[in-house]
Amino acid sequence: MKEKADKKILYITALLIILAVSFVVSLSFGSVKVSVGDVIGAFVSPSTSPVSTTIIRDVRFPRVLAGFLAGAGLSVAGVILQGVMNNALASPNTIGVGSGAGFFVMLSLALFPGKVWLQPVFAFAGALFATLSIFALAYFADTSRITIILAGITVSSFLSAGINLIKTLDTDIALNINSFLIGSLSGVSLKDITIPGIFIAAAAIIAIFLAGALNILGLGDDVAASLGMRVSSVRFLLMIVSSILAGSVVSFAGVLGFVGLIVPHICRRIFGNDAKILIPCSILLGGSFVMICDLLSRVLFSPYELPTGIIMSFIGGPFFMYLLIIKKGGRRLNA
Repeated sequence: MKEKADKKILYITALLIILAVSFVVSLSFGSVKVSVGDVIGAFVSPSTSPVSTTIIRDVRFPRVLAGFLAGAGLSVAGVILQGVMNNALASPNTIGVGSGAGFFVMLSLALFPGKVWLQPVFAFAGALFATLSIFALAYFADTSRITIILAGITVSSFLSAGINLIKTLDTDIALNINSFLIGSLSGVSLKDITIPGIFIAAAAIIAIFLAGALNILGLGDDVAASLGMRVSSVRFLLMIVSSILAGSVVSFAGVLGFVGLIVPHICRRIFGNDAKILIPCSILLGGSFVMICDLLSRVLFSPYELPTGIIMSFIGGPFFMYLLIIKKGGRRLNA
């Protein structure tokens, strides 16, 4: 037991080091390389190098912080959804929560052009709409995990059709929405991430407090009910939390895929199924993962820049196929 505890402490320390290194390297590298000394100076002594300070504080720092928030939010949402459904393939994108947020953001662009401040509100509403629709469909059938996943696929298909409809009818949106639909952190400012960041932090804290309930759900509905848990209510509450996380991220980063699928699995392989450890570690690894992907999107074809979502898709696509084969179609995590 002590050896296992020591290993976990070692792994957590490694995750913290990876996060710190990813943060500093992401601030240093880009179309213009900035030394680590100038990165530190930008925060400690801004007057030393005004140009470097402007690049670091006004351009890269908001973007790197946005990457951390996006990775943390989607990773925790993935942990919740996989735990709630006890299914290896569940994530904000695979069950339609991300599509709901994306569709509503596109609606805000079509109905209220120029009012960027409405996007976070519409993203929250879209994620919540998708969640409620999934539960409504599941309620009229049954509330089993498989039914919820099938409902998620149905809702996701419907919302994707809505996105394509808006793109077809509004050519102005179609010309400017590609990066949003792929997922990108380009041009993100501190103002863009302030409110979503508060919601992500609050929802992540709530998720940590609900980790015990998530563990009980993982034992199966019958066992959870025998322990006195109101299974449907707890499952609904957890999915609301995951919707807040996913909607918040979509509001400033677009529809980033695969983060909520990949990171929980890596952490689960290292730390096991205990959500009390899994959620905090997914925050650390998820933040690092998105920061690294965003860094690659900036430097691989410099001075040209790829949307961050493309890098994630290149990594996430093969990983998804691996899960399909190894997990036999996403069977129970605890099986």
